[in-house]
Amino acid sequence: MSLRHDIVIVGGGGAGLRAAIAIAETNPSLSVAVVSKVYPMRSHTVAAEGGAAAVIKDNDSLDEHFKDTIGGSDWLADQDAVEFFVKTAPEEMIQLEHWGCPWSREPDGSVAVRPFGGMKIERTWFAADKTGFHMLHALYQTSLKYSPITSYNEWFATKILVENNRCQGVAALDLRTGKVETVLAGAVIMCTGGAGKIFPFTTNGAIKTGDGMGMAYRAGVGLKDMEFIQYHPTGLPGTGILITEAARGEGGILINKDGYRYLQDYDLGTPLEITDPDHPVKKSMELGPRDRLSQAFMRERDKGGTISTDGGPVVHLDIRHLGEKLIDKKLPFVRELAKNYAGIDPVHTPIPVRPVVHYIMGGIDTDINGATQLPGLYAAGETACVSINGANRLGSNSLTELLVFGGVAGHAAAEFATNNPDLDEAALELQGVDEQQRIARDFINKQGGTERIATLRKEMHETMEEGAGIYRTDAALRTTSEKLVELRERFANLLIEDRSLTFNTELTSALELDFMLDLALAVAESGLARTESRGSHQRTDYPERDDANFLKHSLAFKTIDGVRIDYKDVVITKWPPEERVYGR
Repeated sequence: MSLRHDIVIVGGGGAGLRAAIAIAETNPSLSVAVVSKVYPMRSHTVAAEGGAAAVIKDNDSLDEHFKDTIGGSDWLADQDAVEFFVKTAPEEMIQLEHWGCPWSREPDGSVAVRPFGGMKIERTWFAADKTGFHMLHALYQTSLKYSPITSYNEWFATKILVENNRCQGVAALDLRTGKVETVLAGAVIMCTGGAGKIFPFTTNGAIKTGDGMGMAYRAGVGLKDMEFIQYHPTGLPGTGILITEAARGEGGILINKDGYRYLQDYDLGTPLEITDPDHPVKKSMELGPRDRLSQAFMRERDKGGTISTDGGPVVHLDIRHLGEKLIDKKLPFVRELAKNYAGIDPVHTPIPVRPVVHYIMGGIDTDINGATQLPGLYAAGETACVSINGANRLGSNSLTELLVFGGVAGHAAAEFATNNPDLDEAALELQGVDEQQRIARDFINKQGGTERIATLRKEMHETMEEGAGIYRTDAALRTTSEKLVELRERFANLLIEDRSLTFNTELTSALELDFMLDLALAVAESGLARTESRGSHQRTDYPERDDANFLKHSLAFKTIDGVRIDYKDVVITKWPPEERVYGR
């Protein structure tokens, strides 16, 4: 027997909860299901540290936020979406405060802001260095007051149900029982986050395996701009744990093995002028865009300037000069992480850091309302590509994006579901039965098999790091693509030893790897087709940006013959492409 709701939201993080609240506010009579692989407060939004961008100060403007975002994107962001984003951002941030988010304050009681990478003006709101944690708490607590919102926690959505060329629900594995449930709805919103776990060294939690992207991809929806993978310049070696950009926003500096501030040797453009006269660092090249800083690290490594460790080459993030009082007030979590995972106290010792995969700029192709090409299917957050991030996301835009486009998708899905209430329940229930049988046949009841999940995942990680990392070539991307095709073939011979139904983590890992192999190949093939360098996609064999041929979004489609790559134009409204100069 299937479950019936008006709207299903897959994912209980920032975007999913904001969408649920928007639906409840739009039409309280609509029934909303939030299907989440984990409990909402374990969603990856909780791990975001540094802050969320929105214009609030008198020295800032919507136009400046727009320019920073477009320039940072290397002109690949859709300018209509960015204009809407920067205009709506302050409203969403103020609303979140009214819902209880404890933004840090200036002495006069006004909202505090800090500098962030690629932002010419300080506009990043923050709650110490646990911003995502506090945002998610505020959203979750607010969602609890709306009785039409029903949570299905620890349910792993595995398939979008499509009937009559329209999305009409999802099939989801109840991890407690091992049973596939069909959840029917007039509209579905994917809010499942990114897919950083296709790489070995990432800030992303274990749950970020791209399930929502994978489901949409298999349903025929294009994945936009998947070649653009953001490396964050400061992850802890060995773990990938993020040391927030806020550490550099507060004045931290990056130094090489000789104690030299090496970023001054690289082309980061005009450094950010920090306006606070008491700030310990007046000009901060450390707040260049993330792609440029990660690339500078690789070049410094090649020059022999990095430090060898068991976790790979590193440089040092030095915040000692900030002093214990400021660190404990504004960067307490950074100090806690450094103590627990690097064994050092940053008050007295520099923090070892290296670039780490952090964010996927690409995702499910949506319009400005969060709608996909499949009627009834919407997406928001990192799983979507609207696109405001283009070839390189600016730090602190993503948390605000969850709010802005989570809300937009919720409103749009509510309208669609209200106007399209009729569902083909019998046909959809059969699809749910088919999905249960597929999981039983291919995984739970599968006999034989010699390939280990861990082995295939490790080989996927290695080939993605080697071929689709910070710097890429035609040969390396082709090798990666061929390896991923091989891994897909070997996946058919997967060994499954756990036959249990209740919380079968081996089954969950197999289903996640199934999605990740699809997405990894989409990344490699999209990168192979883009023969230029732009933002986070750096081809050493094509070092220049090529607006004549590639001022356009890539679209990856899954076919029986492999990945098909198409393109569509970038939306330019008022700022034609020019040379990308950081800080302008």
